[in-house]
Amino acid sequence: MNDLVIRVEGLSKKYHIGAKQRAYRTLRETLTDAIVSPFSKVAAVLQGRSAEASEEEIWALQDVSFEARRGEVIGIIGRNGAGKSTVLKILSRITEPTKGRVCLKGRVGSLLEVGTGFHPELTGRENIYLNGAILGMRRAEIDRNFDEIVAFSEIERFIDTPVKHYSSGMYVRLAFAVAAHMEPDILIVDEVLAVGDAAFQNKCLGKMENVAEVGRTVLFVSHNMGAVSRLCGRALWLDKGQVKLAGSPAEVIGSYLSSGASSGSTWLNPSVRPTEEGFRLKSLRVLSTDDRSALAIDFNRPFKVEIAYELTNPIKSLSLICRVTDAKGNIIWTSWDTDTTDWMNRVREAGQYVSVCEVPARCLRPGRYLLTTAAYIMNKRFICDHQDVLAFDVSDVGYPLAASRVGMITPLLEWKVKRNGAIPHVEHQEDSQAVDS
Repeated sequence: MNDLVIRVEGLSKKYHIGAKQRAYRTLRETLTDAIVSPFSKVAAVLQGRSAEASEEEIWALQDVSFEARRGEVIGIIGRNGAGKSTVLKILSRITEPTKGRVCLKGRVGSLLEVGTGFHPELTGRENIYLNGAILGMRRAEIDRNFDEIVAFSEIERFIDTPVKHYSSGMYVRLAFAVAAHMEPDILIVDEVLAVGDAAFQNKCLGKMENVAEVGRTVLFVSHNMGAVSRLCGRALWLDKGQVKLAGSPAEVIGSYLSSGASSGSTWLNPSVRPTEEGFRLKSLRVLSTDDRSALAIDFNRPFKVEIAYELTNPIKSLSLICRVTDAKGNIIWTSWDTDTTDWMNRVREAGQYVSVCEVPARCLRPGRYLLTTAAYIMNKRFICDHQDVLAFDVSDVGYPLAASRVGMITPLLEWKVKRNGAIPHVEHQEDSQAVDS
């Protein structure tokens, strides 16, 4: 029990919404209301309504309990509004719980929002000291880690520039660098790394791995299932303010991703309204090669992905996107309908459209996969994005390989083996260097 650093018991948080905020009042208004109030309450009762401003109660968290031990990395996943950030804000002592108890052992470092505690008029150098002080770092500690913080953030050239001129990516680099170098016993990280580029995200994940290796605890909220799977030893799935599942990342992520996807061969978009550009996605289907709906895909046979959509206005440079993800959240591939067609930079006139791609046989190993589809106007923006909406299975019937063979995909590649063939002569590196010299 000595290595238990976080204990959350029956944590609940209630918010009031819809309540009208009272304005500042004069003494005359207060005295007048004191006289009129009894009569107004009677009138309200007679009219069948309450004199109090209407308000609604929402439980962001309900009876959430979990524990974390020293050196453990726990991923918290769930859809927007599930209560993930509320848990972290309570653990960071930003807000108080309505019910329940939280016990923390050690120093807590939090990175919940990009640039929290930064002053826009101060330089990066000055904000390191300011933000470090807010996080509880002593000046001597900041001095000792200053060079490492700057080097990690990769903004040396702009360290003496006011942060109001920083991009959001530069903000998050500096903010994470300060939080990661405060040497906390507990590091709490919300989904802020999505702002950084891929290289910096990997760098941050590596830093969090190092934090865990030296015995510190990490709570990591993210929508990046690959990062959660790589970094975390345990995962919690929050749904509507409650813990729906806790366990290994593979188990929790698989259940979470499959929960929001249609389990049939067809997903129909529930929205009937087109976007402001005039685009409306209608359906996403998985088909066999004879254009029949396929509940399960044979490993030895190709299959098709069909995206049906409607344009109410002409749209130039439109691309439809299909992404395949495995049950652990790993992206297998992403394909665009302009990759191999002549629709790049062309105008698609108003009308009904279907984009179909064929996936070759013997590509995906047996298991469950999820489909994401999106629409993108080239060099501008996404106008539609539906993530992990359709789940399909690749059957192990006819799969000739051992289940223990690793790899995201297991294609059967053509090999040629010759006996008594001439062995090609390959120069040793030393020989090559001698010739070059």
